[in-house]
Amino acid sequence: MPKPKSVFVCQNCGNESPKWLGRCPECNEWNTYVESLVSPAPKAASLSSATQVQELSRLPTNSVPRLALPLAEFNRVLGGGIVPGSMVLIGGDPGIGKSTLLLEVAGMIAERVGKVLYVSG
Repeated sequence: MPKPKSVFVCQNCGNESPKWLGRCPECNEWNTYVESLVSPAPKAASLSSATQVQELSRLPTNSVPRLALPLAEFNRVLGGGIVPGSMVLIGGDPGIGKSTLLLEVAGMIAERVGKVLYVSG
């Protein structure tokens, strides 16, 4: 069980501070901080032993319409294609081809659907 931590509370206005202060920055009163022990929130429950490990290929999938592109590996990584209205974060080392891949994908989407907004930062 985690041990309680101390917090200093101003007796005049209730402002909290992790350390004692001579003067409260909220109400400007002197020597009003009193140490108080606060018990931390309990940790979230862990998975029970009843949870069984399952293969991803056997998990049920919701039927979500997807836009499949002529890039088989790209579709596979996204679970069958791009979900309309979704956002995908692409990351990797510099020079690995992220922009090249995404410009190609944007071109394919533009041919099939229409205008594409490509944002890079």
